[in-house]
Amino acid sequence: MGIKIGMCGTGAFADCFIPLFKAHPDVDSVVLCDLNAEKLKEKCEKHGITNSSPSLDALCESDVDAVAVITQHHLHGPQAVQALKTGKHVYSAVPAAISMEEITELVKTVEETGHIYMIGETSYYYPCTLFCRDKFQKGEFGQIVYAEGEYIHDHSHGLIDAYKWRYGKDWKQKLGIPPMFYPTHSISMVTSVTGAHATHVCGMGIEDHREYTLPPKTEEEKEYREADYYARKDSYWKNPYSNETILCKMSDGSVMRINEFRRAGHTGTCGMSMIGTDGSYEQQINHTGEGYSTKAAIWLNKNLDDRQDVSPMIACEGVADADVGGDMDKVTGTDGTHEGASKMHDLARLPKEFLGLPNGHAGSHQFMVDDFVKACVSGKTPPNSVWDAARYLVPGLIGHESAMNGSVLMEVPDFGDPK
Repeated sequence: MGIKIGMCGTGAFADCFIPLFKAHPDVDSVVLCDLNAEKLKEKCEKHGITNSSPSLDALCESDVDAVAVITQHHLHGPQAVQALKTGKHVYSAVPAAISMEEITELVKTVEETGHIYMIGETSYYYPCTLFCRDKFQKGEFGQIVYAEGEYIHDHSHGLIDAYKWRYGKDWKQKLGIPPMFYPTHSISMVTSVTGAHATHVCGMGIEDHREYTLPPKTEEEKEYREADYYARKDSYWKNPYSNETILCKMSDGSVMRINEFRRAGHTGTCGMSMIGTDGSYEQQINHTGEGYSTKAAIWLNKNLDDRQDVSPMIACEGVADADVGGDMDKVTGTDGTHEGASKMHDLARLPKEFLGLPNGHAGSHQFMVDDFVKACVSGKTPPNSVWDAARYLVPGLIGHESAMNGSVLMEVPDFGDPK
């Protein structure tokens, strides 16, 4: 007998996961939930779902075993706590919370209820992370000296439409969220490889002066410039920084640098590099390709003759088709983040019911869904537990506080290892 899952939020991102939860062999049924009745009806018809719920309150009172929270960023923490306290397991889109108070309450609630919580952190499953994790576990890095992660996503690349959708008429006031309130993609790539966590952080912010030398290329970019959201007196966030960097002292003695940039003349990337005493991994955008998951990557050590181009190992393409681990058909029209799988992904461990279904964000979607469902069924702590989620988030929250206070070095609170 399988579980019953409620999907709270049926926006564009939910479309990526509804088919996967519906197809999983350990899921008996899926219930869709949204405050927008028209959108809820449309998504139920689109995905062939017969059960729906008009609100999270109603969903929590129903007989679902688990709730997947795929709503606006500022709702994730409180909604996860609400669902956990009513006896549900919880899967949450990132970030887990947007304040120390919220993440503290979330960890406390998981510990008190004993229910499963998993953060849907895509970077944990990225090919670059899998490659480095394998090398680290084999001891080929030696001692980690330095690591860096970065998430570069200019606001003009689709974020304005997303904010309009989320916040309606108030979108301009809500657009200036501190970049370090969304650090989990970058931080998780490093910490999920080494198992170390940040103990101290120094944050630095780049104030947005909104000076442009070239005319806008699109109407969206023009609107983005005119919004002037970092200088607005009515800004919800009171945040002057469009780009932020943190430098962290890690529990293993290494140093970690994280970049979160929201205004950059860049196509966008989510990637990492890592230097050890015996071996190193370096990565950058591949000029021959497009998108987040097309990287130029190299593995190297002290011997100049041993350098390896590992770009083919981490390249994502197509979707899993025909046979598990078999050939992958090309998918057209992707933006680089929504590609199927790489040679680093263990497709054989996925349910056969996922064959031919979409994947996304560098091959991560199918693995996230599978890990969460298996955790709910087995009762075992999943990857990306609430304690992991806290370690992905808290250095960013404290790092922003550091930046706002003259870049002072601050201690990073830690909630401990996964239980």
